[in-house]
Amino acid sequence: MISFLKKFVKSHFIFLSLPIILIGLFAYSIGIPFLDLMELKTIDVRFESRKRIIPGSDVVLAVIDEKSIAKEGKWMWPRSKMADLVTKLSGAGAKVIAFDIGFLEPDDKRIVKIINNIKSSFHNLKPEDNKFLDRLKTQADNDKLLADSIKNSSAKIVLGYFFQLDEIASAHVEEKDIKIHKKNIINSRYQFERYTSKEAKNVTLIEPVYPQSNIKEISDAADLSGYFNMSPDDDGVVRWLHTVLKFKNTLYAPLSIVAVSAFLDSPLSVNIDEYGVQNIQIGNLSIPTDESGRVLINYRGEEKSFPHISVTDILSGNVPDNKLKNKIVLIGATAIGIYDLRVTPFGSVFPGLEIHANVADSILAEDFLHKPKWSAIFDVLAILLAGIFLGIVLPRVEVIQGVVAGFLVFMGYILFCQYLFSKHGIILNLVYPLSVILLIYVSITACRYFMETRKKRFIKNAFSTYLAPAVVNQLIESPGNLELGGEDRNITAFFSDVQGFTSISEALTPNELVELLNEFLTEMTDIILSYEGTVDKFEGDAIIAFFGAPNVLKNHAERTCSACIKMQKRLAELREHWKENEKPQLKMRIGLCTGNAVVGNMGSESRMDYTMMGDTVNTAARLEGINKIYDIYTLISESTCIAAGSSIATREIDTINVVGKKEPVTIYQLLGFAGDVDDLAKKINEHYAAGLHSYRNQDWDKAILSFKAALDISPDDGPSKTMINRCNEYKADPTAENWNGSYTVTTK
Repeated sequence: MISFLKKFVKSHFIFLSLPIILIGLFAYSIGIPFLDLMELKTIDVRFESRKRIIPGSDVVLAVIDEKSIAKEGKWMWPRSKMADLVTKLSGAGAKVIAFDIGFLEPDDKRIVKIINNIKSSFHNLKPEDNKFLDRLKTQADNDKLLADSIKNSSAKIVLGYFFQLDEIASAHVEEKDIKIHKKNIINSRYQFERYTSKEAKNVTLIEPVYPQSNIKEISDAADLSGYFNMSPDDDGVVRWLHTVLKFKNTLYAPLSIVAVSAFLDSPLSVNIDEYGVQNIQIGNLSIPTDESGRVLINYRGEEKSFPHISVTDILSGNVPDNKLKNKIVLIGATAIGIYDLRVTPFGSVFPGLEIHANVADSILAEDFLHKPKWSAIFDVLAILLAGIFLGIVLPRVEVIQGVVAGFLVFMGYILFCQYLFSKHGIILNLVYPLSVILLIYVSITACRYFMETRKKRFIKNAFSTYLAPAVVNQLIESPGNLELGGEDRNITAFFSDVQGFTSISEALTPNELVELLNEFLTEMTDIILSYEGTVDKFEGDAIIAFFGAPNVLKNHAERTCSACIKMQKRLAELREHWKENEKPQLKMRIGLCTGNAVVGNMGSESRMDYTMMGDTVNTAARLEGINKIYDIYTLISESTCIAAGSSIATREIDTINVVGKKEPVTIYQLLGFAGDVDDLAKKINEHYAAGLHSYRNQDWDKAILSFKAALDISPDDGPSKTMINRCNEYKADPTAENWNGSYTVTTK
């Protein structure tokens, strides 16, 4: 039955496709930031691939461009000039005038103050003189001139302002000022807020800190206003417009939306359910949004898709009335250096003014980009169906046919999504389905390749996979051991690595490196084999071995420790030899752990290794690297220390939490054979043990004294230096109350 199931799984690659499909669905549900960013980039590509949309004739831009700056003077202009502009546009028959400019501070009133001083200083002025001064005062008060022109305008005026979103930058603003600003923007509220339930009123929306409104005199003169905030995506591209911002429990609308509402003479309303914003409406015209109230801007094309009319031409009367009559006129800056730069999906740098025009035009044309409510279901089905289709088809066709099938599915989905985008404004997810399609194609193709060549690899490599002679002898006696499988054995795992090998290798030629490495590995391997250990594999300069399998060694922990002591001694002799020959002097770190592990043939039927796996193995590997923390060269686990017995001298170093283990591990330094440890080393051990006891009781000062006492005997004692530094760190940043005395190692 088991054999049948194995063959069934191998012959049905759908079982390889299903995990990839599930991973794709999971990634889609939680959202992967990188993939989500790539999805935004695909929207940009869709814009580029789509034909440019010719804007309607209802929106024009009155621009403060280089020509206007040259003719009218450098920016900013006195508001008397803006008042003149409003009068000229109103006289030309503009229906709506919207400012992508804020009048946020009072204009210069020095002349007004001088006139007031004159009037207050001379009490016997003639009536005609008073009238003359009052007339001069009126002409000099630019704020009043602009306010009067707005009041007298036959066109509807929409003032622009912005919301401050940065709490830190807004910390200086007082509540009384915020109340004034709120009153000034009252005419940019949604006229109707419709909630489907009580829960809908608690929906999370963007809540700015406060509005930076136009000055009161100008705000009071206008009937309408709207914010001109724009929030780019993480890559800096403006793709969305937030159509709803919530301030002090009131919902406000943006400049472009308010301008269209005024143009259509229709009220603004927003509809919200318990999941978020359903849509916004201008009269009966519905504008689709996402749950947070964002609308995807349907850009008509690159920069200057809309007609630009220089403000200086309007002021001088050089623009025919038919270009302005019954239009939405958006006023803003486009001259380089004075306008707000915005990056768009076309890669172009737009002034914000043009983005408002794109929004307004797409609303008037009822030409929206949106994700329908069924789009998420479609995305999931696309991932499922494409993955299952390829999982069934690819294993049953030849290589070329598989390439064609994969290409057709991949490109077909892209073209289908592009068609819906271009013709119907529907946005479907591209990145997640395409990623699943690509991964399934690559995985199945790779697996087919390896499975088709397994017989050749097995014949060539089966017996060359065994490194230990003892394993080869067992295979000769029991050929059935070539089958995959393992057994639970008590072993001692050995991991070693050369300190600073990368920098050493960079200083040698390839031939010199190979010669040095071969000499080192030969000497160390001979010692391992002499103690009846099994060399699992070499990984560059690293040696992985184990003691206690396949041959049974009752005292394998003691043998492993003895082998390590012998290896370190032999390496010290080799360093003297290398020094005489001006070669690098290698030092080796070793990690040991004793315990149960699965030992046997691991891999596939065509390629297998006699190796070990399990928690014991992982711990030994971690201990090898942890040597670096304490500046020592041989670390063993507590299980190895106990199993090795009294013939081996050790020093308890610490209790640590290693990556991949839930329980702390007590670690020991392997010092040598018990008879070789002198009184000086024993004294160091006593001081270190006292320091370790105080450290675990969180008596940092007492622990430091003990570790320093050890350093007084041996100034190069790495563990004592490490523990002093750690005590100082814990003094500055105390441990948790439930600290169990173990140190967490954050790296493998």
